[in-house]
Amino acid sequence: MVTITKVAEQKIRELMTEEKDVVGLRVYVRGGGCNGYQYGMAFESKMAEDDTVIEMGDVKVIMDSQSAPMLQGAEVDYVDSVQGSGFSIKNPQAKTTCGCGSSFSA
Repeated sequence: MVTITKVAEQKIRELMTEEKDVVGLRVYVRGGGCNGYQYGMAFESKMAEDDTVIEMGDVKVIMDSQSAPMLQGAEVDYVDSVQGSGFSIKNPQAKTTCGCGSSFSA
């Protein structure tokens, strides 16, 4: 299961109010990046039948059937620091990650 920190949950909720027809935040893995796979996130207006959905109150995090196993045990957080702000994913399945934290190898 993917966990969402309270800070990330609050930020997702805040950003969802600025979007139209959003049902949740899709978190996915796709090929690419400097380590073979990279993370992606986008607000979603619809869900597929085989999506995995994690609900935290009115916040939904959506994963497609191929990404869900690769994100098993991951934590989605929102970081606001001097270097910048944004969502980050801590994935215990990632063997190596790049410096920017958006790509990994499994």
